[in-house]
Amino acid sequence: MLGIDTGGPRADLALVVGGRVLAEASHSVASHGAELPEAVGGLLIRAGLAAGELKAIAIGIGPGSFTGLRVGLSYAKGLKLATGCALLGIPSLDTLALTALAEVSATAAPRLICPVLDARKGEVYAALYQTSGDGLEKLSDDLVVTLENLAPHLGTDVLLVGDAKAEEACSWIVRAGGQATCLDITGLRLRGRVVAALGAARLVAGEVDNAFVLEPLYVRSAEAIFKAGPLTSGVRVNGAEGRRTDPSVRDQRRRTEDAV
Repeated sequence: MLGIDTGGPRADLALVVGGRVLAEASHSVASHGAELPEAVGGLLIRAGLAAGELKAIAIGIGPGSFTGLRVGLSYAKGLKLATGCALLGIPSLDTLALTALAEVSATAAPRLICPVLDARKGEVYAALYQTSGDGLEKLSDDLVVTLENLAPHLGTDVLLVGDAKAEEACSWIVRAGGQATCLDITGLRLRGRVVAALGAARLVAGEVDNAFVLEPLYVRSAEAIFKAGPLTSGVRVNGAEGRRTDPSVRDQRRRTEDAV
């Protein structure tokens, strides 16, 4: 499984086989279009694999940088068509939330985790996740909202992860007397492997995407709203094993490693 995330100023890549990370990379790039093919090629060489041996590609689909998302997805589609492997789109806010959980100890993790990214036009991309055991339960859709509308839903004990807008949200909470911790997205080094792990879970569930219809997740809909409870699909993002499961595929959880 090749995991790729190009939704920001960094390229995050990982090659995972049988639940083991063979090679990974996370570095700033000047141009995803110019540097991504070489980065993937170098990763395959380090892992001792050929592109034709890939069983699947998991690609971050956003929200995030429009250009980065388009470049990453176009490259993943081309590689999928050239090799015949499976293609799986992974929501980038899910990846950020799970990576943030992996960065803190289980005992230190707050009850709420919120990725926050600048969406421009005075708005942010965000989603709410609640820690549950060793994983996360997604409490909202992927949203595009103003910080003013987001802040009342963040409570008084939250882990924020993202860019400068996450830092701004953190400051608001602290000034209001709450507790908040912020992780800078540029300091996260495990995103490639988390994308790959979430892709593996989707592969086990048979949720392979069609390369001809898969598009970036821009989240510009005015219909995005906060939900009162868990997603109706029962989706759970598990932290320890890096898997995403729902009730219909719980009997397949033990087969996740075999899928890659």
